[in-house]
Amino acid sequence: MEVYDDIAISSRIRLARNVKGVKFYIKLDNDEDAKQIVKSVKLVLDRFDLFNFLTLKNLSLSECNALFEQHLISHELIANKDISSVAISEDEKVIVMINEEDHIREQCLESGFNLLKPYKRLRAIDDAILGELDIAFDERFGFITASPSNLGSGMRASVMLFLPALERAGKINELFDRAGKNGLTIRGIYGEGSKNEASFYQISNQGSLGKSEEEIIDDVSEIIYQICNEEKEMRDYYMLSERAEINDEALRAYGTLVNCYMLSESEMMRLLSKVKFGSSLGFLDILDIDKFQKLYYEGGSANLKEIFGFSDTKKENILRAEYISKKIKSLVKRR
Repeated sequence: MEVYDDIAISSRIRLARNVKGVKFYIKLDNDEDAKQIVKSVKLVLDRFDLFNFLTLKNLSLSECNALFEQHLISHELIANKDISSVAISEDEKVIVMINEEDHIREQCLESGFNLLKPYKRLRAIDDAILGELDIAFDERFGFITASPSNLGSGMRASVMLFLPALERAGKINELFDRAGKNGLTIRGIYGEGSKNEASFYQISNQGSLGKSEEEIIDDVSEIIYQICNEEKEMRDYYMLSERAEINDEALRAYGTLVNCYMLSESEMMRLLSKVKFGSSLGFLDILDIDKFQKLYYEGGSANLKEIFGFSDTKKENILRAEYISKKIKSLVKRR
């Protein structure tokens, strides 16, 4: 395991692009322009023989919400369900959303802390789109985007961090202040507008005007390194000062997840994070971290409905407890 792999969960690069001469979605006069954008982008992406292409109006709202819980699409794309589409690579790491806030939102997600890896992979997709579509660009303002904060390169570079020790120490507000002073923003697990939950924090650049893509990656990476080091130092501190208490919390969380009869989504998130924190300090063994990480969304309401096919919401907490218990027994072992 790399030094920061249990702190930096994933790295994402997102690029915002818009077709020249076509109004943003909120100002479109009709859906024909939206349909033409979908058709044009699909023609470009089909050449890669890489993507599964989904039209959201052909999906149920539950199916859309399941994709959202998996971090594959945004709330904005679901809000535009009648005219939006998404292309998802087979490994689910490269995603192109069409007719979201911007006409085109390209993103690539990789595990761990490495912003260059998703950036390099996404460049091939972006170069193809820029080469085939007439994308709105201004010599002074760069790429023209729906939100002024995305003007310039149109890039958002973000890293999802797991910060239970800094949270326990009450240092998160200090972190928010420092991030803002360095041109960064901190959001919850589902990005803009979401609350901070289960000790997950998504940190990204606030704007992209006046900076190259490489400069943005360097700026974000520098702060992420600092935060990861601080989290590691706090974990070391708690190993000395509250070892017994954290061990007890982790084992109690493990016991609850294995033995409970009913489990709400918010409680599941909280307990999974206590187990994850306990594992990072050596009190429990997570045998497959990728499969464990998926539990955070597999236990979500929409994904649970897709797994079990139930419609009675009264059964949700019972089925979640059953599903998570079975998974935890196979993925986590006591030391």
